[in-house]
Order: sequence, then structure tokens, then C-alpha cells
Amino acid sequence: MNENQSAYDAYSHFLIIDLEATCCDRKTVPRDEMEIIEIGAVIVANNSLKPLAEFQTFIQPVRHPQLTPFCTELTSITQHDVETAPRFPEALDALLKWSESYDACLFCSWGDYDKSQFQQDCRYHGRAYPFGETHLNLKKQFSKAQGSRKRFGMARALKLAGLSLEGTHHRGIDDARNMARLMPWILGKQKLPGHSKA
Repeated sequence: MNENQSAYDAYSHFLIIDLEATCCDRKTVPRDEMEIIEIGAVIVANNSLKPLAEFQTFIQPVRHPQLTPFCTELTSITQHDVETAPRFPEALDALLKWSESYDACLFCSWGDYDKSQFQQDCRYHGRAYPFGETHLNLKKQFSKAQGSRKRFGMARALKLAGLSLEGTHHRGIDDARNMARLMPWILGKQKLPGHSKA
């Protein structure tokens, strides 16, 4: 998909998603066995770039059900959070049911990781990937809109835009909310102060 204005003009809403997943700094959770443990999502109206609704759920992992200390430290998600949570198929159904009242949604995330992780979990659980081929890489679009060849993490992008990071970084719902706040810069409606130096 061409990530320019005409590409996303066709969509009434942006579905901004941030995922947290099982992980380990000692390689006990291979990349291809990582599982989503939180979905955070915010619907943003294309015409106003205002957030309209949000969704959050923890998810109970089944391949590596015990969270590593590294994962909990990184995300602040606890074993209790995931043990009392729905499994992926039920959580996915809840996300889709919540989002279906907003027509013409474009799936967006910071980078391509969230898309590939969704695809991986859908394959494992025998579910069809629900978002099609359309996906807006907000990290890439932010740099493009600001005329920078560099790629920035979300926290760095907030700082460049003069925004403070709200909530807890590496928590799905908080990161999705922060991405929603960045949408004017991501789509080029606002320019970074001194953006030529970015």
C-alpha cells in the first residue's frame, strides 16, 4: 500500500493497535513462539484525528504460560493479569466486535511487528487474519511526513513533537493512546519544531 494521503483518505477511521507479547532476554521464548498478552487499541476519526473509543484486554498465553521476569519488568503485566484473561481467539473476537461499529477502519501500528505478531497468533490458533493486506506503518509514515530519513521509536517521536509520554511505556493501551496523540505529526498536519534537523 502506498503510504500517502490518497492511500488513507479512503478510510473513515484509523484503528491504532499496540500489542505486548511474551518475551525473554535469555532466549527461552523464541521469536516464532511469542504470544500476544495484551491488545491495546484506539479508534481515531480520520476527519478530526480525535480518539473516539478504546479497547484493552489481556490475553492468556498457552505456549509459554509463565511470564518471564524480563517480560513483567518490560511491560508491567503480571502473571495474575494473564492467568485471569481470555485466550487469544476470545480476545480477538472481542476486539473485532468492538471495532465493527466503526466502518472503514485502517489498521495502524508503530512498525510492522504488530501486524506480523497478529498473523503469527492467528496461524497458531487456526484463525483467519482479520485485517487484510492494508496496514499503515506509523513509524515509517511519521518520518516520511516529517521529511526525515531516520526512523524513530515512539517515545523519541513524542519527544520530537514536544509531547510527554503518558502512562506506562510498553503497555499496549498506553502506547496506543500515545500514538493517537501523534497522529497530526504522523499525517503531516503538524510539523516538528526544527524538523529539518530530525
